[in-house]
Amino acid sequence: MTEAEAAEELERLAREIARHNRLYHDQDAPEITDAEYDALVRRNAELERQFPRLVREDSPSKQVGASPSGALAKVRHAVPMLSLDNAFSDEDVADFLGRVRRFLNLPQDEGIALTAEPKIDGLSCSLRYEKGRLVLAATRGDGTTGEDVTANARTIAEIPQSLPPGAPDVFEVRGEVYMSKAAFAALNARQEETGGKIFANPRNAAAGSLRQKDPAVTAARPLCFLAHGWGEVSGLPGGTQAEVVDVIRGWGFPVSDDFRRFADMASLLAHYRGIEAKRADLPFDIDGVVYKVDRLDWQRRLGAIGKAPRWALAHKFPAERAQTTLTAIDIQVGRTGKLTPVARLEPVTVGGVVVTNATLHNKDEIERLGARVGDRVVLQRAGDVIPQIVEVLTRDEDRPPFVFPDHCPQCGSEAVAEEGEVDIRCTGGLICPAQRFERLRHFVSRGALDIEGLGEKTIAEFTALDWLKEPADIFRLHRHRDELIGREGWQAKSVDALLTAIEAKRQPDAARLLFGLGIRHVGIVTARDLMKCFGTLPRLREAAVAAHAGDADALAELTSVSGIGPAVVAALGDFFHEPHNIEAWDDLLAEVQPPEYVVETRQSPVTGKTLVFTGSLETLSRDEAKAQAEALGAKVAGSVSAKTDLVIAGPGAGSKLKKAAELGVEVIDEAAWNALVAAAG
Repeated sequence: MTEAEAAEELERLAREIARHNRLYHDQDAPEITDAEYDALVRRNAELERQFPRLVREDSPSKQVGASPSGALAKVRHAVPMLSLDNAFSDEDVADFLGRVRRFLNLPQDEGIALTAEPKIDGLSCSLRYEKGRLVLAATRGDGTTGEDVTANARTIAEIPQSLPPGAPDVFEVRGEVYMSKAAFAALNARQEETGGKIFANPRNAAAGSLRQKDPAVTAARPLCFLAHGWGEVSGLPGGTQAEVVDVIRGWGFPVSDDFRRFADMASLLAHYRGIEAKRADLPFDIDGVVYKVDRLDWQRRLGAIGKAPRWALAHKFPAERAQTTLTAIDIQVGRTGKLTPVARLEPVTVGGVVVTNATLHNKDEIERLGARVGDRVVLQRAGDVIPQIVEVLTRDEDRPPFVFPDHCPQCGSEAVAEEGEVDIRCTGGLICPAQRFERLRHFVSRGALDIEGLGEKTIAEFTALDWLKEPADIFRLHRHRDELIGREGWQAKSVDALLTAIEAKRQPDAARLLFGLGIRHVGIVTARDLMKCFGTLPRLREAAVAAHAGDADALAELTSVSGIGPAVVAALGDFFHEPHNIEAWDDLLAEVQPPEYVVETRQSPVTGKTLVFTGSLETLSRDEAKAQAEALGAKVAGSVSAKTDLVIAGPGAGSKLKKAAELGVEVIDEAAWNALVAAAG
């Protein structure tokens, strides 16, 4: 898979997962099962691991839940309520332990104890106690801001109204509000008798019950609570996960009977399989087992990346496969002109979800599978794209092969594969309506400028009216205000709301703007890295143009940015070499004024400096050292140059240390680095 293909798929996944998040968390009306959702998230994570420069600002890996609906008062969490990374195999669990060991720089013979407990399928809730009294209950929401459900939580019998004497002054107990299977069945029976809403599953019923405006409705619903952790605390009554959970249990909070601590992986996985075996007999729904590093000092060192802690993992139960018939193969044209084949299927139910189509990725994937219209195929819903065709059962039957088009189905332009690539792309560029639409939609997407109200339907309408051709046209839509008022679906209030949202983006974040332009190989992470280095878009353009012209210094400056290689440099040079792109760029920057890109970091002696780590580090891993440096405002480079300010050298440092001596660059050892980090707080 090429970077361009990956970028398109990541964009689709971000949009699809965000939609399912809203349905699940905000509307309590999911359209897919947990297994299908997990596989979408897993595919997104796999692509981000393969193409780290393509990680989007709106990546599902950075999102937790969904924004509060507004029906209840909003509450900002003192400590974010993070989500969990998922594992789907024993190998994934082993990889997790390996990552923990490497990050902490632990010797191979040092054990890593983990706790394990069932992952209950409920609604996350944080209970805040001050001076021993329950003062606030909040849903997870988007992880940063949730909804105030205090009055409703007080009606749940299993939630203590107070903590015993001696408890910390501030302690947030976190867990899941859920409904048992039996209670769910009884509730739906009553709802059907009275003509009320029928809930799809116990999780939806619990969420809908807890988020009622009237606490009396919640009180009439049989809700339960299971504690599994904590948020903000003024003190911890233990040094390990197991010790603190045991104290929480002693305070009267229900904790899973299957909560255990394990010192070896074999026992851990045996416990997982034991829980899986009795899953159907449990009184509540679960979808996996959660593992957490037991030592709290290690948890603090590991910290979090994106939306998930590095010290915890959800080991999900396997999903299902199903067979169906491939009825057609359609071709969709993406933002970069890529022609993507989509399989149309006879509807098939997989784990309660009706599946009607699946991606086939590209021409090579069709040939690898031997997929033809009329074939019987096997779908898989976990471990990769969902749904994905993993096998063709009728390859031996006589059917004509699928002929991949050599012209764009949207504009008729020739469709070709560039040298060294498998993707076939339309050569029509902006004359292709599909590419124009997709590029504009990408520009206003959540990860780019995030203009509220300018969605797919609106962009399609405005492009059809010939009001939108380039990104800059968005900021000239105010000229069409009078024409727009009175069109179907538009009134003065909605028109002005859209124009206000557009005006609010006149000073956009430079990295988001750069990402929104859709330059090949420039994902949101790459865009941020470039802006950290160059500060302003004109400076970046100047360097890209100079590098394209053969300026060695400009090329060195670009490639000194972590993660920027020849492909990105070439893509930037090609972009600024095309007259149409230059025209669109200048036109856009005449409409918007992005401020200089500033990265918020702690001030330290190395803020703004370029660091190089070389040799072996003995007390921390290279990843942890890099994370420390970036938190202190420094940039970590892979090689020593005249722009290097400081080298941290451990045992075995070789050519980089020699180069630093030749250039007169300051060199310190690991102990001095640790002292610097400690002094910076």
